[in-house]
Amino acid sequence: MSQLTEIRWHARAGQGAVTAAKLVADTALAQGAFIQAMPEYGPERTGAPLKAYTRVSDEPIEVHNTITNPGIVVVLDETLLGLVDPTEGMPADGTIILNTEMSVADARAALSAPDSMTVAVVDATGIALDTIKRNIPNTPIVGALARVTNVVPVDAVKERLVSMFGKKFSQDMIDANLHSVERAFEEVRVS
Repeated sequence: MSQLTEIRWHARAGQGAVTAAKLVADTALAQGAFIQAMPEYGPERTGAPLKAYTRVSDEPIEVHNTITNPGIVVVLDETLLGLVDPTEGMPADGTIILNTEMSVADARAALSAPDSMTVAVVDATGIALDTIKRNIPNTPIVGALARVTNVVPVDAVKERLVSMFGKKFSQDMIDANLHSVERAFEEVRVS
């Protein structure tokens, strides 16, 4: 039986959600999976809400639409909770990963998530500010995703991050991003 994992990302433009969706997809591709990664933009300005999508499968993917029933949802900005319903379309046993300083219990309450749903929290913004010195929480959130879901192994994420960022950023920035992935992998809390 085919294993298809669908991830919906909620973020604000400028937080790196599209890059994170591609990083997860490219990492899975390097592991031999079939993948899709696509953005869904609204007004293209920094801070505007956006969605991105990632599909990972062990067989060719034959659907090419947006993801309406994700098993995993990643929220890079908790201020979106009043604007979008991250649990929309999710199965009762789905997984939500939220960038927040809230406790898992407070996040579960804010999301109105059923007890059967896995809720994970990580302060990806704090980690990003501490490591890369910018409020771009995408790489830390991918570290948390690797820990919580096992969709992609964290070591493979770090390898792919080096190859993706190698031509764009200095070695110091690459090292800072690698450290942010490692910290989020260790610091994510799950219930």
